[in-house]
Amino acid sequence: MSRRRLIVEITIVLGLSLGMSALYSLVGIAIRLSRETPLSAQTATLNRSASDLEWADFSYQLLGVASALMPVALVVLLLWHHTRPHLGRLGLDLTKPGRDSAQGLGLAAAIGIPGLGLYFLSRSLELNVTIVASDLSPYWWSVPMLLLLALRAGVLEEVIGVGYLFARLEQLRVPLVGIIIGHAFLRASYHLYQGLGGFVGNFIMGLVFGYFYAKTRRLAPLILAHTLIDAVAFVGYPLVAENFPEILGNVG
Repeated sequence: MSRRRLIVEITIVLGLSLGMSALYSLVGIAIRLSRETPLSAQTATLNRSASDLEWADFSYQLLGVASALMPVALVVLLLWHHTRPHLGRLGLDLTKPGRDSAQGLGLAAAIGIPGLGLYFLSRSLELNVTIVASDLSPYWWSVPMLLLLALRAGVLEEVIGVGYLFARLEQLRVPLVGIIIGHAFLRASYHLYQGLGGFVGNFIMGLVFGYFYAKTRRLAPLILAHTLIDAVAFVGYPLVAENFPEILGNVG
């Protein structure tokens, strides 16, 4: 594949997914900074109800998941290899499930716990908005849906932002250090709507995940770690908001 075609392909894939999210995030933070209200007094809701009708809300949530994963399906098609492992170029196979799981749990703890501290510090310094992880109505399917949304985020961001970008940028002969930093900047950019704390925290997460992938070429631990971090945030948020509202700044 020619260099020009690779660049066009990368642009299209990112334009359908994380790259467009980064542009929306840039506009979002510009709007927030233009307001007189400090960032810490503003809120960003990650998972919100889409309808007052239960069946419609459920349908919209599922459609949102399916829509978000279409770029992942495109990447799988582009990098599929006819011999096993079919997704080896994405760093995905089932040869080391135990090791992948252990590393995923370790990464989740290493990123999630300091990340929570950075979030509260950023809010206290008025550098970050207040994150409302979920305002889904309390239906029977709300918790399973939040777990599915966490999985969606883990698959989308790691498959495209790490596996795909590493594969294609290496074909373009981009230095490994440049790929890691570029990936970290992209990850930070589409979280910029959260404020400076969200940007810095996700940039650091990007460096850690990028370095890990460069060393291991295993994508499953990253997907698992990301999914676990988001699952704890999405499902744990309603419990914390109900029992300890002062921690979240009495938002909801």
